[in-house]
Amino acid sequence: MSKKKGLSLEEKRTRMMEIFFESKDVFQLKDIEKIAPKSKGIAPMTVKEVLQSLVDDNMVDCERVGTSNYYWAFPSKALHARKHKLEELQKQVSDAKQRKATLKKAVEKAKVGREDTKERSSLLKELQSLRDERTQLQAELEKYRECDPEVIEQIRKSNVVAKEAVSRWTDNVFAIKSWTKKKFSFDDSRIDKAFGIPEDFDYMD
Repeated sequence: MSKKKGLSLEEKRTRMMEIFFESKDVFQLKDIEKIAPKSKGIAPMTVKEVLQSLVDDNMVDCERVGTSNYYWAFPSKALHARKHKLEELQKQVSDAKQRKATLKKAVEKAKVGREDTKERSSLLKELQSLRDERTQLQAELEKYRECDPEVIEQIRKSNVVAKEAVSRWTDNVFAIKSWTKKKFSFDDSRIDKAFGIPEDFDYMD
């Protein structure tokens, strides 16, 4: 034979409210502790806890007179308390949904500009290549500083070409940053992070 399942907290609360509604009387705790187990099947050890939960939720009124607490409840007040509790829970659900929607929009917005597009990759790769070339040419210039003037002049011209190319690509990068800032209202640090642009990125001297 299967063991009889005990009452849930909500079932105990409902049955205890029936005691008040059916009798329309005022009780002390000791009265409820006698009535609840016998007429409603509520375990004696849980009566006080269940009653206090109803008081906390304004379903049952409690007044201390002398050294004793007196409890009572009326259907109209209980209905109002339940309605208030339901409205409170509905508001919490609504607030939670709104926070979720706000967070979802923030996440989607944060993703904008982080896509690893071919254009972005090509731009950064070409820019780095030109920077490396210019660095190499500068090193060559230093190496031949004391050498043949014709060789130095040739290196100088190559260096100028490389510098102009780097400047053009730098212009392109700043143009993209400006467009992104206007389009999505992102600040410079966020754009730099999204496109992998170094913090000290600027035109070369």
